[in-house]
Amino acid sequence: MKITINEIAKAANVAKSTVSKVINNSPTISEATRNKVLQIMKDMNFTPDSAATQLAKRASLMVGLVIDIDRKDDFLNPFFYSIIGGVESVMGLHQYDLAISNIRSLGSYTRMDLLRRFVYNNRMDGLILHTLTAEQSLIDELERLGFPYAVIGKPVAEGVIAWTDGDNETGGEMAARHLLEQGYGKIGFIGGDFGEPLAQSRLRGYKRVIPGGDDPFPYCLPGPSDENGGYSMMQSLLALPEPPDAAVCINNLVAFGALKALQEADIAVPRDFGLVTFDDYPIAPYTTPALTCLDIDTFEIGVRAAHLLLEKMGDPTKPIPPQLLAPKLIVRGSSQKRTEY
Repeated sequence: MKITINEIAKAANVAKSTVSKVINNSPTISEATRNKVLQIMKDMNFTPDSAATQLAKRASLMVGLVIDIDRKDDFLNPFFYSIIGGVESVMGLHQYDLAISNIRSLGSYTRMDLLRRFVYNNRMDGLILHTLTAEQSLIDELERLGFPYAVIGKPVAEGVIAWTDGDNETGGEMAARHLLEQGYGKIGFIGGDFGEPLAQSRLRGYKRVIPGGDDPFPYCLPGPSDENGGYSMMQSLLALPEPPDAAVCINNLVAFGALKALQEADIAVPRDFGLVTFDDYPIAPYTTPALTCLDIDTFEIGVRAAHLLLEKMGDPTKPIPPQLLAPKLIVRGSSQKRTEY
Protein backbone atom coordinates (compact mmCIF):
# COMPACT_ATOMS: atom_id res chain seq x y z
CA MET A 1 0.00 0.00 0.00
CA LYS A 2 1.32 3.42 -0.97
CA ILE A 3 2.55 5.62 1.88
CA THR A 4 0.90 9.07 1.98
CA ILE A 5 2.05 12.50 3.10
CA ASN A 6 -0.43 12.22 5.98
CA GLU A 7 1.36 9.14 7.31
CA ILE A 8 4.77 10.80 7.01
CA ALA A 9 3.47 13.88 8.84
CA LYS A 10 2.00 11.74 11.62
CA ALA A 11 5.21 9.74 12.05
CA ALA A 12 7.28 12.94 12.15
CA ASN A 13 4.77 14.75 14.38
CA VAL A 14 4.61 17.70 11.98
CA ALA A 15 1.94 19.29 9.77
CA LYS A 16 1.25 17.88 6.32
CA SER A 17 2.27 21.24 4.87
CA THR A 18 5.68 20.86 6.53
CA VAL A 19 6.25 17.55 4.74
CA SER A 20 5.24 19.19 1.47
CA LYS A 21 7.76 22.00 2.05
CA VAL A 22 10.50 19.49 2.80
CA ILE A 23 9.74 17.67 -0.46
CA ASN A 24 10.07 20.97 -2.33
CA ASN A 25 13.19 22.19 -0.51
CA SER A 26 11.49 25.18 1.05
CA PRO A 27 14.01 27.49 2.81
CA THR A 28 11.48 28.13 5.62
CA ILE A 29 12.04 24.67 7.15
CA SER A 30 14.77 24.24 9.76
CA GLU A 31 17.62 21.84 9.03
CA ALA A 32 16.72 19.65 12.00
CA THR A 33 13.10 19.29 10.88
CA ARG A 34 14.17 18.68 7.29
CA ASN A 35 16.57 15.91 8.32
CA LYS A 36 14.00 14.26 10.57
CA VAL A 37 11.32 14.24 7.86
CA LEU A 38 13.74 13.02 5.18
CA GLN A 39 14.89 10.16 7.41
CA ILE A 40 11.29 9.08 8.07
CA MET A 41 10.54 9.25 4.36
CA LYS A 42 13.53 7.00 3.72
CA ASP A 43 12.58 4.55 6.49
CA MET A 44 8.99 4.29 5.19
CA ASN A 45 10.03 4.02 1.51
CA PHE A 46 8.00 7.10 0.65
CA THR A 47 8.02 8.35 -2.94
CA PRO A 48 6.54 11.86 -3.39
CA ASP A 49 3.46 12.02 -5.57
CA SER A 50 4.34 14.08 -8.63
CA ALA A 51 1.01 15.89 -8.58
CA ALA A 52 1.36 16.74 -4.91
CA THR A 53 4.90 17.96 -5.54
CA GLN A 54 3.74 20.25 -8.30
CA LEU A 55 0.87 21.55 -6.19
CA ALA A 56 3.27 22.85 -3.57
CA LYS A 57 4.78 25.11 -6.25
CA ARG A 58 1.49 26.60 -7.48
CA ALA A 59 1.28 30.33 -8.01
CA SER A 60 -1.45 30.93 -10.60
CA LEU A 61 -3.03 33.83 -8.63
CA MET A 62 -6.43 32.37 -9.55
CA VAL A 63 -9.07 30.61 -7.48
CA GLY A 64 -12.14 28.73 -8.66
CA LEU A 65 -15.78 28.79 -7.56
CA VAL A 66 -17.36 25.46 -8.54
CA ILE A 67 -21.06 25.25 -9.41
CA ASP A 68 -23.28 22.58 -10.93
CA ILE A 69 -24.79 23.93 -14.15
CA ASP A 70 -27.40 21.15 -14.16
CA ARG A 71 -28.92 22.71 -11.04
CA LYS A 72 -30.45 25.61 -12.95
CA ASP A 73 -32.50 26.86 -10.00
CA ASP A 74 -29.26 27.40 -8.07
CA PHE A 75 -27.33 28.81 -11.02
CA LEU A 76 -30.04 31.35 -11.86
CA ASN A 77 -30.79 32.24 -8.24
CA PRO A 78 -29.84 35.88 -7.52
CA PHE A 79 -28.26 34.75 -4.25
CA PHE A 80 -25.60 32.97 -6.28
CA TYR A 81 -24.44 36.31 -7.68
CA SER A 82 -24.46 37.85 -4.22
CA ILE A 83 -22.12 35.08 -3.05
CA ILE A 84 -19.85 35.70 -6.05
CA GLY A 85 -19.72 39.38 -5.12
CA GLY A 86 -18.69 38.51 -1.57
CA VAL A 87 -15.94 36.15 -2.72
CA GLU A 88 -14.64 38.61 -5.30
CA SER A 89 -14.59 41.51 -2.82
CA VAL A 90 -12.00 39.62 -0.76
CA MET A 91 -10.03 37.81 -3.43
CA GLY A 92 -9.64 40.95 -5.53
CA LEU A 93 -7.98 42.73 -2.61
CA HIS A 94 -5.47 39.89 -2.43
CA GLN A 95 -4.70 40.08 -6.16
CA TYR A 96 -6.48 36.81 -7.03
CA ASP A 97 -8.73 36.39 -10.06
CA LEU A 98 -11.94 34.42 -9.61
CA ALA A 99 -12.97 31.80 -12.17
CA ILE A 100 -16.45 30.22 -12.24
CA SER A 101 -16.31 26.52 -13.07
CA ASN A 102 -19.42 24.63 -14.15
CA ILE A 103 -19.48 20.96 -13.26
CA ARG A 104 -22.28 18.59 -14.17
CA SER A 105 -23.80 15.97 -11.87
CA LEU A 106 -22.77 13.06 -14.07
CA GLY A 107 -20.62 11.00 -11.74
CA SER A 108 -17.00 10.59 -10.71
CA TYR A 109 -15.56 11.22 -14.19
CA THR A 110 -16.46 14.90 -14.06
CA ARG A 111 -14.94 15.25 -10.61
CA MET A 112 -11.70 13.79 -11.90
CA ASP A 113 -11.97 16.08 -14.91
CA LEU A 114 -12.17 19.05 -12.51
CA LEU A 115 -9.00 17.85 -10.79
CA ARG A 116 -7.18 17.40 -14.07
CA ARG A 117 -8.19 20.78 -15.45
CA PHE A 118 -7.64 22.96 -12.41
CA VAL A 119 -5.69 21.13 -9.72
CA TYR A 120 -3.15 18.79 -11.31
CA ASN A 121 -2.37 21.34 -14.02
CA ASN A 122 -1.74 24.13 -11.48
CA ARG A 123 -4.38 26.43 -13.00
CA MET A 124 -5.88 27.24 -9.60
CA ASP A 125 -4.39 28.07 -6.22
CA GLY A 126 -7.58 27.08 -4.40
CA LEU A 127 -11.23 26.10 -4.85
CA ILE A 128 -14.52 27.16 -3.27
CA LEU A 129 -17.11 24.40 -3.57
CA HIS A 130 -20.83 24.35 -2.92
CA THR A 131 -21.70 21.47 -0.61
CA LEU A 132 -23.63 19.72 -3.40
CA THR A 133 -20.50 19.66 -5.59
CA ALA A 134 -18.23 18.61 -2.71
CA GLU A 135 -18.57 14.86 -3.18
CA GLN A 136 -16.63 12.53 -0.90
CA SER A 137 -14.24 11.30 -3.62
CA LEU A 138 -13.33 14.87 -4.55
CA ILE A 139 -12.81 15.91 -0.92
CA ASP A 140 -10.66 12.82 -0.28
CA GLU A 141 -8.38 13.66 -3.21
CA LEU A 142 -8.09 17.34 -2.29
CA GLU A 143 -7.18 16.33 1.25
CA ARG A 144 -4.65 13.77 0.01
CA LEU A 145 -2.97 16.41 -2.12
CA GLY A 146 -3.12 19.09 0.56
CA PHE A 147 -4.89 21.34 -1.95
CA PRO A 148 -6.65 24.37 -0.40
CA TYR A 149 -10.43 24.47 -0.60
CA ALA A 150 -13.42 25.79 1.31
CA VAL A 151 -17.08 24.75 1.17
CA ILE A 152 -20.22 26.87 1.13
CA GLY A 153 -23.07 25.07 2.88
CA LYS A 154 -23.02 22.43 5.60
CA PRO A 155 -20.90 19.59 4.18
CA VAL A 156 -22.31 16.18 3.38
CA ALA A 157 -18.83 14.80 2.78
CA GLU A 158 -16.66 13.85 5.75
CA GLY A 159 -13.31 15.45 6.46
CA VAL A 160 -14.18 19.03 5.46
CA ILE A 161 -12.47 21.40 7.90
CA ALA A 162 -13.29 24.78 6.35
CA TRP A 163 -16.91 25.63 5.59
CA THR A 164 -19.41 28.42 6.04
CA ASP A 165 -23.16 28.70 5.83
CA GLY A 166 -26.14 30.55 7.16
CA ASP A 167 -27.39 29.06 10.42
CA ASN A 168 -30.40 27.49 8.75
CA GLU A 169 -31.33 25.31 11.71
CA THR A 170 -31.63 28.32 13.99
CA GLY A 171 -33.57 30.08 11.24
CA GLY A 172 -36.15 27.29 11.08
CA GLU A 173 -36.50 27.45 14.84
CA MET A 174 -36.94 31.25 14.81
CA ALA A 175 -39.58 31.09 12.08
CA ALA A 176 -41.69 28.46 13.82
CA ARG A 177 -41.38 30.14 17.23
CA HIS A 178 -42.44 33.50 15.80
CA LEU A 179 -45.62 31.97 14.35
CA LEU A 180 -46.43 30.27 17.67
CA GLU A 181 -45.91 33.53 19.51
CA GLN A 182 -48.33 35.23 17.13
CA GLY A 183 -51.04 32.75 18.13
CA TYR A 184 -50.99 30.27 15.27
CA GLY A 185 -51.44 26.66 16.38
CA LYS A 186 -51.04 24.35 13.35
CA ILE A 187 -47.90 25.31 11.49
CA GLY A 188 -46.62 23.72 8.29
CA PHE A 189 -43.33 23.70 6.43
CA ILE A 190 -43.34 23.67 2.63
CA GLY A 191 -40.80 23.49 -0.18
CA GLY A 192 -37.35 22.11 -0.84
CA ASP A 193 -35.85 18.67 -1.19
CA PHE A 194 -35.92 17.18 2.31
CA GLY A 195 -33.01 14.94 1.34
CA GLU A 196 -30.67 17.91 0.80
CA PRO A 197 -28.73 19.70 3.56
CA LEU A 198 -30.39 23.13 3.21
CA ALA A 199 -33.96 21.90 3.62
CA GLN A 200 -32.89 19.35 6.22
CA SER A 201 -31.36 22.04 8.42
CA ARG A 202 -34.31 24.42 8.16
CA LEU A 203 -36.79 21.61 8.79
CA ARG A 204 -34.81 20.37 11.78
CA GLY A 205 -35.01 23.81 13.39
CA TYR A 206 -38.75 23.99 12.72
CA LYS A 207 -39.23 20.57 14.37
CA ARG A 208 -37.48 21.76 17.53
CA VAL A 209 -40.34 24.16 18.18
CA ILE A 210 -43.52 22.55 16.86
CA PRO A 211 -45.46 20.64 19.55
CA GLY A 212 -45.41 16.84 19.29
CA GLY A 213 -48.25 14.34 19.20
CA ASP A 214 -49.31 11.13 17.48
CA ASP A 215 -48.46 12.71 14.12
CA PRO A 216 -46.48 15.84 15.04
CA PHE A 217 -45.52 16.91 11.51
CA PRO A 218 -48.50 16.29 9.19
CA TYR A 219 -48.06 19.62 7.43
CA CYS A 220 -44.48 19.21 6.13
CA LEU A 221 -44.46 18.98 2.34
CA PRO A 222 -41.33 18.74 0.17
CA GLY A 223 -41.58 20.11 -3.33
CA PRO A 224 -40.17 22.39 -6.03
CA SER A 225 -38.67 25.58 -4.64
CA ASP A 226 -40.53 27.84 -7.06
CA GLU A 227 -43.82 29.72 -7.38
CA ASN A 228 -45.74 26.82 -8.91
CA GLY A 229 -44.47 24.50 -6.20
CA GLY A 230 -45.58 26.89 -3.46
CA TYR A 231 -49.00 27.28 -5.08
CA SER A 232 -49.65 23.54 -5.40
CA MET A 233 -48.27 22.68 -1.95
CA MET A 234 -50.49 25.30 -0.32
CA GLN A 235 -53.50 23.93 -2.22
CA SER A 236 -52.65 20.47 -0.85
CA LEU A 237 -52.48 21.79 2.70
CA LEU A 238 -55.78 23.64 2.38
CA ALA A 239 -57.47 20.48 1.05
CA LEU A 240 -56.68 18.53 4.24
CA PRO A 241 -59.60 17.73 6.59
CA GLU A 242 -57.88 19.82 9.27
CA PRO A 243 -55.67 22.30 7.40
CA PRO A 244 -52.93 24.30 9.11
CA ASP A 245 -53.26 27.97 9.96
CA ALA A 246 -49.65 28.95 9.19
CA ALA A 247 -46.61 27.84 7.23
CA VAL A 248 -42.85 28.34 6.97
CA CYS A 249 -41.73 28.53 3.34
CA ILE A 250 -38.32 27.44 2.07
CA ASN A 251 -37.87 30.66 0.05
CA ASN A 252 -39.51 33.74 -1.48
CA LEU A 253 -40.84 32.04 -4.60
CA VAL A 254 -42.55 29.27 -2.64
CA ALA A 255 -44.05 31.88 -0.32
CA PHE A 256 -45.30 33.93 -3.28
CA GLY A 257 -47.05 30.90 -4.77
CA ALA A 258 -48.49 29.97 -1.37
CA LEU A 259 -49.81 33.49 -0.88
CA LYS A 260 -51.48 33.34 -4.29
CA ALA A 261 -53.25 30.08 -3.36
CA LEU A 262 -54.44 31.55 -0.06
CA GLN A 263 -55.80 34.65 -1.75
CA GLU A 264 -57.66 32.58 -4.36
CA ALA A 265 -59.21 30.58 -1.50
CA ASP A 266 -60.35 33.85 0.17
CA ILE A 267 -58.26 33.11 3.26
CA ALA A 268 -57.15 36.32 4.94
CA VAL A 269 -53.43 36.74 5.67
CA PRO A 270 -52.47 37.21 8.50
CA ARG A 271 -55.85 37.02 10.25
CA ASP A 272 -56.64 33.42 9.27
CA PHE A 273 -53.27 32.22 8.03
CA GLY A 274 -49.68 33.24 8.78
CA LEU A 275 -46.71 33.01 6.44
CA VAL A 276 -42.97 33.25 7.10
CA THR A 277 -40.34 32.74 4.43
CA PHE A 278 -36.59 32.35 4.29
CA ASP A 279 -34.76 35.10 2.41
CA ASP A 280 -35.70 38.75 2.03
CA TYR A 281 -34.66 39.11 -1.60
CA PRO A 282 -36.10 39.44 -4.18
CA ILE A 283 -39.82 39.85 -3.41
CA ALA A 284 -40.54 39.50 0.33
CA PRO A 285 -40.92 43.26 0.96
CA TYR A 286 -43.17 43.81 -2.07
CA THR A 287 -46.02 41.30 -1.76
CA THR A 288 -49.41 42.15 -0.28
CA PRO A 289 -49.16 41.70 2.62
CA ALA A 290 -45.37 41.95 2.78
CA LEU A 291 -43.70 38.71 3.86
CA THR A 292 -42.08 38.17 7.23
CA CYS A 293 -38.69 36.60 6.52
CA LEU A 294 -35.51 35.09 7.90
CA ASP A 295 -32.80 37.08 6.13
CA ILE A 296 -29.33 35.56 5.69
CA ASP A 297 -26.62 37.82 4.28
CA THR A 298 -25.35 35.77 1.32
CA PHE A 299 -22.78 38.42 0.38
CA GLU A 300 -21.22 37.92 3.81
CA ILE A 301 -21.25 34.14 3.26
CA GLY A 302 -19.15 34.75 0.14
CA VAL A 303 -16.81 36.98 2.14
CA ARG A 304 -16.37 34.34 4.81
CA ALA A 305 -15.79 31.57 2.25
CA ALA A 306 -13.02 33.66 0.68
CA HIS A 307 -11.34 34.27 4.05
CA LEU A 308 -11.54 30.55 4.86
CA LEU A 309 -9.88 29.71 1.55
CA LEU A 310 -7.12 32.23 2.21
CA GLU A 311 -6.49 30.61 5.59
CA LYS A 312 -6.32 27.19 3.97
CA MET A 313 -3.95 28.51 1.32
CA GLY A 314 -1.68 29.63 4.14
CA ASP A 315 -1.88 26.22 5.82
CA PRO A 316 -4.04 23.46 4.23
CA THR A 317 -3.98 21.38 7.43
CA LYS A 318 -5.04 24.17 9.80
CA PRO A 319 -8.19 23.22 11.76
CA ILE A 320 -10.82 25.93 11.26
CA PRO A 321 -14.18 25.97 13.09
CA PRO A 322 -17.32 26.27 10.93
CA GLN A 323 -18.41 29.83 10.21
CA LEU A 324 -22.18 30.03 10.76
CA LEU A 325 -23.95 33.29 9.98
CA ALA A 326 -26.96 34.04 12.16
CA PRO A 327 -30.23 34.88 10.36
CA LYS A 328 -32.21 38.03 11.08
CA LEU A 329 -35.98 37.91 11.61
CA ILE A 330 -37.72 40.75 9.74
CA VAL A 331 -41.35 40.90 10.86
CA ARG A 332 -43.92 42.14 8.34
CA GLY A 333 -47.64 41.92 7.70
CA SER A 334 -47.87 38.26 6.64
CA SER A 335 -47.46 37.01 10.21
CA GLN A 336 -48.59 39.86 12.49
CA LYS A 337 -51.78 38.23 13.69
CA ARG A 338 -51.58 39.83 17.12
CA THR A 339 -51.86 43.31 15.61
CA GLU A 340 -55.09 42.43 13.82
CA TYR A 341 -57.15 42.77 16.98
